[in-house]
Amino acid sequence: MLRQHAVNPVWFSPPAWLAVDPLAPEEGAQPMEEDFVYHRPVLQREALELLKPKPGLLILDATCGGGGHTEALLESGADVLALDQDPDAVRHVSERLAQFGRRIIVRQANFRHANCVLNELGIRTIGGALLDLGVSSRQLENAERGFSFIRNGPLDMRMNPRTSLTAATIVNEYSEEKLTRLFRELGEEPAARRIATMIVKMRKTSPFRETLPLARTIEKLVGRHGRQHPATQVFQALRMEVNDELGALEQGLRVLTARLERGGRIAVITFHSLEDRIVKNFFRDHSKEWLDRPEWPEPRRNPDYDLALVTPKPVEPSEEEQRANPRSRSAKLRVAKKIK
Repeated sequence: MLRQHAVNPVWFSPPAWLAVDPLAPEEGAQPMEEDFVYHRPVLQREALELLKPKPGLLILDATCGGGGHTEALLESGADVLALDQDPDAVRHVSERLAQFGRRIIVRQANFRHANCVLNELGIRTIGGALLDLGVSSRQLENAERGFSFIRNGPLDMRMNPRTSLTAATIVNEYSEEKLTRLFRELGEEPAARRIATMIVKMRKTSPFRETLPLARTIEKLVGRHGRQHPATQVFQALRMEVNDELGALEQGLRVLTARLERGGRIAVITFHSLEDRIVKNFFRDHSKEWLDRPEWPEPRRNPDYDLALVTPKPVEPSEEEQRANPRSRSAKLRVAKKIK
């Protein structure tokens, strides 16, 4: 179990059953070789500098993925509650970070449901939170998960296999209008209408069940322009829809901010303009002490005022990191601090 924190002795009252964590590996277990290539964390140094983890602080790593950020937080001395909706990531992090013993607890959960996990563990407040919204390299490169448009696999894309909606269901059952809106809004795909029309036409005789047939259909329709695969934005839109990523982000920001102790920080790494806009607007709306509108006789106090901006502008990867890890190019980090 996580150690008792002297700075705030009431935040954690461990129930008796927590002494045996069904997901925790035995202390002293060695990490697997594959752990070191699972995923390369993005903006790790910057995130740690801004989160300011230290001994005696509990950080909730809301998307532990390959465990890179999680390990860095633990090495700083902080304790970590690590969440991920992907059971593969939960298994991986539990084994990789076994040497930290009771200083880490790993649970399978979407961060939008963090309240349930915190309540089960008897945790009232957290000292910080980190959300890395990127898809892990492991997920992208495992054809069986259905995220890849380069390797053939089932049209799945579920980060949590327990959920029911798959990419195949969307592609084969959504109306042409709904597909167009999906590709345009979540994928920001210029050829959204043409792609949706082609999908609806082809699925009548041959439903899409695998990733490569869909990717090749898109490539044949719009052609290749530049280095990016022409199916990139459609696959992104499908993944975001399958996992309700924007809805989870909006709910998760509210949940995690509410559980932060005073002075605690929340850091969010986004890879998509829609995600970044949600984080930017949430931090802005929660960092204004006063609200004013033309029709009001005078300004009013903001009932949501509970944050102070730590990063007025997003932090982006250095040129060195972008060269070493091209997937980091679109990343943006925003951080805010709980003030009351």
